Amino acid sequence: MSEKPELIQLNFEKDLMPEGIAINSSTKKLYLNSLKNNKIVSSSLDGSSPTTFLESNEHNYLAGFGMTIKGDTLYALGNSLTQNKNKSILLLLQLSSGDLIDSYSINDSTFHYLNDLAVSSTNKIFITDSENNKIYTVQRPSKNIEVYLDAEEVSNSNGITISNDDELLYLASSKGIRIIETVSKKIINKPRKDYSGIDGLKYYNNNLYGIVNAKRDRTQNGLFKFKLNKARTEILENEKIVEFTESFKIPTTFDIFDKNIYFVTNTQIDNFDEDTNMILDLKKLEPYKIMKVKVE
Repeated sequence: MSEKPELIQLNFEKDLMPEGIAINSSTKKLYLNSLKNNKIVSSSLDGSSPTTFLESNEHNYLAGFGMTIKGDTLYALGNSLTQNKNKSILLLLQLSSGDLIDSYSINDSTFHYLNDLAVSSTNKIFITDSENNKIYTVQRPSKNIEVYLDAEEVSNSNGITISNDDELLYLASSKGIRIIETVSKKIINKPRKDYSGIDGLKYYNNNLYGIVNAKRDRTQNGLFKFKLNKARTEILENEKIVEFTESFKIPTTFDIFDKNIYFVTNTQIDNFDEDTNMILDLKKLEPYKIMKVKVE
């Protein structure tokens, strides 16, 4: 990591409270969603030309969580933030037109957060639920969300990513990063609690990258590289790429484009009350900034 990270100011409204981020490699546009305003915004990678891609509550979108892009499709998860009458939704949106391609919903008495997702080369969608032990799947063009895995070994999973050949899933769970054979659904590595506290997780160049933001000891948080063995079935070691100092205000997820990691350094989610959907201190709000970090 020889190049110094670059900071880019974004020109969106300050009360987005962004959780999900995705980059369209074809148009070089950045997409952020909003926990507070149930919407999705976009801009150029340099922060210019900010615009609203999805209006608040459009297509019944909820508070924004994980997002990813495959081809001309933006996959966007949303959840209601209160436990009472909890709802979750997955929208598939066409990037070129903004049109709705499809929508999937979960609306039952069980409290769940559809947190993050990964999409295989055959358009099979894998979704984590950070409130229980379930991993869900959708095999397009099916209209159903089905349980892919229900196991204590993947409890409270957050970030999720898939290998380029679709053979392995990687989950950021409360028991650390778990590695799963996609066909057999077999969990093939041992739990390791010191690799817990991870939010966003990405597979890139046969290694994993993750944002650690949930450690009580803040010096243990940061952007990490997790080196995999040749079989990609075991984590050999980790390396902190970016130290999260006091200026970092709960980075969550990230995307990788053109050998660079992009993530919001100051989501300011700690200044947001999910129960009331209110900003705690309006005077503390500041413009959002993206950090661009070169990866190998």
